[in-house]
Amino acid sequence: MVLHFLEQSICGGVAAAGFGVLFNIRFREIPWCAAGGALALGLRTAVVDKGESLEAASFVAALALGIAVQLLPARIGLSRTVLHVVGCIPMVPGAFAAKAILGLFAITVAHATETNEMVIAALSNSLHVVLTMGALGTGVAIPTLLLRMRKVVHVGSAR
Repeated sequence: MVLHFLEQSICGGVAAAGFGVLFNIRFREIPWCAAGGALALGLRTAVVDKGESLEAASFVAALALGIAVQLLPARIGLSRTVLHVVGCIPMVPGAFAAKAILGLFAITVAHATETNEMVIAALSNSLHVVLTMGALGTGVAIPTLLLRMRKVVHVGSAR
């Protein structure tokens, strides 16, 4: 189990670093991207291995990533939004999305007897994608909104 966790963390870090390069992030900031991806995918793997659903695990991992990014000092010079996006990209459920799209294409050429099963499979895969993406967005947004509100209230009370 530890080896699986390490493997997923390393893969998440490499994927996030690759997307950091793709998004033209400066070379000295790529390790921050890799750390975010490693944290997110490693934590999601650990939660899934404990028996939770992919959607719940993605929410927990995105929430942890959102908290970690908000706690980073501003002096690192990298946009927190970029770190959120790059850290969450390795958790996008690409396999479910591909199955959903291929299932929808298969429905157009299927015989009437096979159509019901194909529709159910395509909808199931589509729901996995939609709910997981919603969990990622919500998990990242909660710490961002809460910590910004705290800063606004703190700054507003100083005046």
